[in-house]
Amino acid sequence: MKQILQSFKTGATTLEELPAPQVSSGCVLIKTTYSLVSLGTERMLVEFGKSNLISKARQQPDKVKMVLDKIKAEGLLPTIETVSNKLEQPLPLGYCNVGQVIAIGDGVSEFTIGDRVASNGQHAEYVNIPKNLVAKVPDNVTDEEASFTVIGSIGLQGIRLCNPSFGETIVVFGLGLIGLLTAQMLVANGCQVIGIDIDEKKCRIAQEWGVETINPLTGDAVRKVLTITDETGVDGVIITASAKNNDIISQSAQMSRKRGRIILVGVVGLNINRTEFYEKELSFQVSCSYGPGRYDVQYEQGGIDYPQAFVRWTAKRNYESVLHALSTGKLKVNTLVSEIVELEKYHEIYDKIGSSDSIASILKYSSASQMELIERTIKVSEGRFLESKSVLGIIGAGNFTKMTLLPHLIKTGAGLKYIASSGGITGTALAKKYQIANSTSDYHEILHDSTVDTILITTRHNSHAKLVTESLEAGKHVFVEKPLALSKHELDSILKTYESNQVRQKGLTLTVGFNRRFSPHTLAIKDAIGQSPNPINMVATMNAGYIPQNVWIHDLKVGGGRIIGEACHFIDLCVFLVGSQVQAVCMNALGVSPDENTDNASLLLKFANGSNASINYFSNGAKSYSKERIEVFSEERVYVIDNFRTTKAFGDNKFKNIKTKIDKGHRTQFAEFIKHITTGGPAIIPIDEIINSTLASFAALKSLKEKQWVSVESIKTI
Repeated sequence: MKQILQSFKTGATTLEELPAPQVSSGCVLIKTTYSLVSLGTERMLVEFGKSNLISKARQQPDKVKMVLDKIKAEGLLPTIETVSNKLEQPLPLGYCNVGQVIAIGDGVSEFTIGDRVASNGQHAEYVNIPKNLVAKVPDNVTDEEASFTVIGSIGLQGIRLCNPSFGETIVVFGLGLIGLLTAQMLVANGCQVIGIDIDEKKCRIAQEWGVETINPLTGDAVRKVLTITDETGVDGVIITASAKNNDIISQSAQMSRKRGRIILVGVVGLNINRTEFYEKELSFQVSCSYGPGRYDVQYEQGGIDYPQAFVRWTAKRNYESVLHALSTGKLKVNTLVSEIVELEKYHEIYDKIGSSDSIASILKYSSASQMELIERTIKVSEGRFLESKSVLGIIGAGNFTKMTLLPHLIKTGAGLKYIASSGGITGTALAKKYQIANSTSDYHEILHDSTVDTILITTRHNSHAKLVTESLEAGKHVFVEKPLALSKHELDSILKTYESNQVRQKGLTLTVGFNRRFSPHTLAIKDAIGQSPNPINMVATMNAGYIPQNVWIHDLKVGGGRIIGEACHFIDLCVFLVGSQVQAVCMNALGVSPDENTDNASLLLKFANGSNASINYFSNGAKSYSKERIEVFSEERVYVIDNFRTTKAFGDNKFKNIKTKIDKGHRTQFAEFIKHITTGGPAIIPIDEIINSTLASFAALKSLKEKQWVSVESIKTI
């Protein structure tokens, strides 16, 4: 399929060939007929992309602080590499889509195949959209009209926050597309509307709907508003303009009556003059996109709607309100359409996006049948797999794949035939960069290809067990990024397949990405204390950093929480250095009644050989402090790893201290894994150690709930 993407690095806008997305659970797959170009928003993105690094930095001071913190913690070169990789990520444009439902995901009952719908889908021939961001289009509303649904909802949400009553006077500051739609809906609401804009063409359009307009270039806008309102001031101001200075917010305050309301929909400077707001007791609120539910993972991805009795207007219900206004003629948009352009001629819009006087530009898509266009897999390059002893397929194209897996894997000479990503965008970008032969949105293509012998899985944690099982059943070696599973049930399912005759006969290997045991820092300590040391003590401290609670890693059903999802790394590290398996676990967490998904916890591990380990996984520390610190106490010697950059020994004169750039073992891990796949030999991590570390992470959460030591054997026999 074809989709419009923008380079975040250069600002170039291109029409790319990508794999069509699969329909997901809770979503509908839509074949696009029209999409509206949001000229204001997309112009800002294009202009930002075209700006140099210094200009980008000035526009995002919060990101600059994050970069500086990363430099302090990890060094300059790793930070530069991270920033460069971020800028290379292509950005999909568009969020005003209309089309026809061609597939329905599990858990969706309100739509049927063939429904005409509006959604926040991108400029792409096919889009996979959560059901709560999709609304049916009434029969008497054309697709062109329906393409205004989402952008109209942005204006409508601003109106709802302003809460105007019949007869009130409301200023709409900025008569771009959102401003014009906002003004028209306010008129339909029975308000006296004043529109402010420097574009006479837009002012004339608003005047046709009964809006009184002011051009600030022809006089003092504040003075004119006060004159119109007999010096009282307006009841509310909805700012739909875009400006870098603070003039608009100041003027909005000056033209408001006492206790007036100011709602920001656009983007303006917010250096507020306290006196202007204080003397009138003005209220100010920023409007968030199309309404309640936007950016709420449970609403968007989980499909959980807000109860109508408590949240009357959600994003979807705002969509439906705009569509109803279009159906009844209360909202008229046809006169706003400046141009309708075929998708293939997209450049006619984007080449002039910074200077265009267009109001609404619409992209029209091919009317070819579904089967003529839909392709789940596309060839990107000839690839490097033809002469390789091992042919690999990667499932997952997120940050770990981009920042860690591929940069190291490519150096092993492994043959990369496929990369799979749900939307096709990230996978295709990485396929181009690393000369991977094929990009697909259907991972089954990889499993069914008999030439592929190895699967690498880097998806979200809740899919690991399923993908591992399917890959083993397909006769493939498997590398899966941690964790292996999120529950004992998932682990049992994997082991049942792994221990089957089919898998054993083929000699398939299962490896989990416990990379820290492969770090040169870890290996040096292991060599110093011996393969089977006397009982030792270990303290591993992770200054993991804060992650907001709405991020998927905290969801026990999706990410498993940070103990199962991330701290399992350090359980394995302890198992490796101790040379023995965990027998029992006791975990305590910060707070009076900590939740299972806590990320401030201490784990005590008791090993079969008498060793002890303490793992501190904390998210409430300073970013300037090292992220990881490992201390090993053995026979009057102490070894300290600081952030996998330095390792020092105390009491061991034979040990040579180590200093490297951050090396957590990924490079060696992937090199050893590929060597094992191609030449055979023992697994790079014994399967019993993988199982033991996984069970120990489950025991940790059980210990927190039961407030006692938990035997790993008791978890094994559940």
